[in-house]
Amino acid sequence: MSNPVSHSIQAVRGMNDILPEQAGYWQWLEGCVQNVLTLYGYAEIRLPMVEKTELFLRTLGEVTDIVEKEMYTFADRNGDSLTLRPEGTAGCVRAAIENGLLHNQLQRLWYKGPMFRHERPQQGRYRQFYQIGVETFGMTGPDIDAELILITARLWRMLGVHDHLVLHLNSLGTSQARAAYRATLVAYFSAHVEQLDADSVRRLHTNPLRILDSKNPQMQALIAGAPQLLEYLDDESRAHFARLCAVLDATDVAYVVNPRLVRGLDYYGKTVFEWVTNSLGAQGTVCAGGRYDVLVEELGGKPTPAAGFAMGVERLVALLMDAGVAPPVTASHAYMVVAGEAAEQQAMVLAETVRDAIPHLQLTVNCGGGSFKSQFKKADRSGARYALLLGEDEMMRGEIGIKSLRATQRDGLVRDQSQQFIAQRDLVETLLKIIEE
Repeated sequence: MSNPVSHSIQAVRGMNDILPEQAGYWQWLEGCVQNVLTLYGYAEIRLPMVEKTELFLRTLGEVTDIVEKEMYTFADRNGDSLTLRPEGTAGCVRAAIENGLLHNQLQRLWYKGPMFRHERPQQGRYRQFYQIGVETFGMTGPDIDAELILITARLWRMLGVHDHLVLHLNSLGTSQARAAYRATLVAYFSAHVEQLDADSVRRLHTNPLRILDSKNPQMQALIAGAPQLLEYLDDESRAHFARLCAVLDATDVAYVVNPRLVRGLDYYGKTVFEWVTNSLGAQGTVCAGGRYDVLVEELGGKPTPAAGFAMGVERLVALLMDAGVAPPVTASHAYMVVAGEAAEQQAMVLAETVRDAIPHLQLTVNCGGGSFKSQFKKADRSGARYALLLGEDEMMRGEIGIKSLRATQRDGLVRDQSQQFIAQRDLVETLLKIIEE
């Protein structure tokens, strides 16, 4: 009887591994975002990845693509319908209401983590994808809209990709203004229904504003001729948008007013914006957001103004790589080369002593054996500045060797690689001196 052929298990399609050589970009990006948001006074909130399905049905709209086609929904053992979160705003609003964060309070919150949508995987779009989201509550004016945009503009400058992104801006007005516009839009597209594709016909009487966002090239001329929402804005929304633009002008943030920008979710109103790049093909939006003043009330809270944005981490990492921007390289300080059982034990003791005394020291101890030659190759590949040598001879003498792996410049002179031996008791003092040179 033959044994069954073994085969390796592959990752689920559209759910990708982030390998060590890529993780450096992610860590740098997330660190920059956290630093900027902390400086602006935003606090982190951590949210569950699974929510009750009703949360997304009520917030996203039952006729959106996300709800109709893309959500990962399942029944748990109690028969409750649960969904892997397809976006973060709804969960953040739910958490803010449930935990009393909105009662007579202003909130500036941010979160990060994976989201899930059953889409066709392609470059920059995955079934498990990561977002960093920012949500604000309790502020009605265009000043908070401007702050959100200024945060992103500062982040792009910090990351070195500002020249690769363009800010698109629009106002959706109030729900009353949109209702009047919606009727006009339905009439316009109904008169040209033979030119609509299947998705647009389906949306015509359920979510007609989404037709404006169609990427079908055969419909662009028709869309270009459609009535513009800006012409239907109420006076309040018009003044709000003008004040926002004035702040951006005063702070030298360039933007394009895009009357076709509508966003794909039902809860947006007034300000909407997207940061778009031409460097990533069709998936050009790396950050998007706007106001959603009705959402808190729709989820059972008291009427609360709100605004926020989300950025796609995969797309930003792809943009960094496309732009040739690399995260700062932090080389390891030292790699300890070890030979012999007694030396292996002493190496661990010395390493922990050094780490206690120099908390910022980056030290790797060789594990798994190997010749001195092979270990030195590992030390060199690690990028360490120094190799620490501990073998039988060094153990007998109570010493440890220190070898420079990189040429250094000091006092105007280039110092070649060198090696010295010191007493093991002097290791901390010596390392403190050489790593600060």
